[in-house]
Amino acid sequence: MTAACLMNTYKSMPLSFVRGEGAQLWDDTGRQYLDAVAGVAVTNVGHSHPQIVAAITEQAGLLLHTSNHYRIDWQQQLAARLTQLAGLDQAFFNNSGAEANETALKLARLYGWAKGIEQPLVLVMDNAFHGRTLGTLSASDNGAARLGYQPMSGEFIKVPFGDMGAIKQAAAIYGERIVAVMLEPVQGEGGVAVPPPGYLKAVRAHCTQNAWLMILDEIQTGIGRTGRWFAYQHDGIVPDVVTLAKALGNGIPIGACLATTAVARLFTPGSHGSTFGGNPMACRVGCTVLDIIEREGLLNNAAGQGERLLTLLRDALAGHPNVVQVRGMGLMVGIELKAPVRDLCLMVAQEYGVLINVTRGQTIRLLPPLIIDDGDVERIVAAMLGVLGGTGRD
Repeated sequence: MTAACLMNTYKSMPLSFVRGEGAQLWDDTGRQYLDAVAGVAVTNVGHSHPQIVAAITEQAGLLLHTSNHYRIDWQQQLAARLTQLAGLDQAFFNNSGAEANETALKLARLYGWAKGIEQPLVLVMDNAFHGRTLGTLSASDNGAARLGYQPMSGEFIKVPFGDMGAIKQAAAIYGERIVAVMLEPVQGEGGVAVPPPGYLKAVRAHCTQNAWLMILDEIQTGIGRTGRWFAYQHDGIVPDVVTLAKALGNGIPIGACLATTAVARLFTPGSHGSTFGGNPMACRVGCTVLDIIEREGLLNNAAGQGERLLTLLRDALAGHPNVVQVRGMGLMVGIELKAPVRDLCLMVAQEYGVLINVTRGQTIRLLPPLIIDDGDVERIVAAMLGVLGGTGRD
């Protein structure tokens, strides 16, 4: 009955979870589920990890909040660790991925302003998703999410994802007005779209050649999801700006924008801020998440189990009449269907006890915690094969 008091922004399934441990969740009837979506790429180290529980408990009894008018030691520690891992120099903390992306877009605007460009443009990608604020919606390409919020900002030029020729064509048309390219290394909401080999390197080279900023949205891909700390590390490049959120707090809200010194120094006192961003609790949990991933070897596990999951799914679904492609990187896997299956997420949960997600209407998105083992992978594959039916083989 109390659901009537909530604004109607989510189409929630009739499931309510009361407890989690590792990769498992339990609903209010006591039934157990394998969480193969991890709160949409959030609980990378699993639910109720003892080290995170201990950090939250202790910090709650010490200090939750002061303000950024004072030095916050945990914030400085997390900034130092993230910038070292990313190959960048400075960090700004906020509370979500959308806020992190707004920070990056502000930096792009300041970058253009410093160059004397009155109407700077940022190249973004078809099928991208960067958040639900008005600014990040303008940079995104999701018709349903944008409906009713028009007009969108005209500061963005959209080009096809993975098409280097389109970027060069836009450069020829808009010239010096372009100040940055913003993209996801793997498009999550866009259907787990993986770019062609060499694409990110080519974008990096083109940005350097044209003095553009390369901004990478690693909200979904960052913090180990693809088997590296950051997805761009597979290509041996370093962007100018990177945004993070989701897995950095394992459920505690936190976002981060990392940048080179040359870009970060565009901010000055008073030019940006966040009341709750970088608070002691969130930053301590962020440091704890990094500790766990390092100590438990979860980057290697994500890479190994991700490859195993892809291989088993491709073999099991080869020739399936309703499967277009199985693709992914690390533990970020998409199964694109020719036609949507109605109530698929609820069906998989009810019949197989596995939680999944569907994005862009007909791509099954699998984002299990980085801690999954062989048995979990086999259970996911069995659920997918079961719910999608036979492969059409003899």
